[in-house]
Amino acid sequence: MGKNKLKRWAEMVTFQRVFQPEVLYPMPDHELKGNWSAAVFKNNFPIVLELGCGRGEYSIHLAKTFPQKNFVGVDIKGARLWRGAKTANDEHILTAAFLRMRIEFIEAFFGREEVSEIWITFPDPQLKDDREHRMLTHHEFIARYKRMFKPHGILHLKTDSAELYEYTLESLAAEKGTFLVSTNDLYGSGIADEILSVKTVYELQALKAAKKITYIKFQFAE
Repeated sequence: MGKNKLKRWAEMVTFQRVFQPEVLYPMPDHELKGNWSAAVFKNNFPIVLELGCGRGEYSIHLAKTFPQKNFVGVDIKGARLWRGAKTANDEHILTAAFLRMRIEFIEAFFGREEVSEIWITFPDPQLKDDREHRMLTHHEFIARYKRMFKPHGILHLKTDSAELYEYTLESLAAEKGTFLVSTNDLYGSGIADEILSVKTVYELQALKAAKKITYIKFQFAE
């Protein structure tokens, strides 16, 4: 293992609002479940998740832009997570936190109606048939999100995968709710505001390869 990774992992332990629980099978409910507002953020602001947050570009930008919301970036890759966590720590961004955990265990950490929005930014599309169940917009994941959402929760998906975009349109069409936005060419649509124009490392790679960026914003009815 490289020295940089070891250094980053050691540094992450010192950061406030970074949580790296031990992975257990099955995963028991964590003490933070249902308690993020009181135990971590010390406020009653809405909670927004970024799933598969990578380096946390969206979590950090959103936290700076919307100071009346709390943001939690979730990813299993500690070396990636370090970047966003370090920025939040160094700049004292008190409404940003990071959780190092596999997303399939998300309900062990967030309770019913604890989350207002979820961002999924450039996930691994998992396009092979035997990996479909790992897509973050597979119906099993959507069922988890619905249990965590407050009424009228919002799901965002931003991806360069046309296949994942179409798959997600079909998945969400089966749900009660409204497509607030759906475009297969975000930057050609004219709707890319300051938030939608935030570019992760993976998006920059996609744009360099001349791929179109797609975006979905869906609001659940309940």
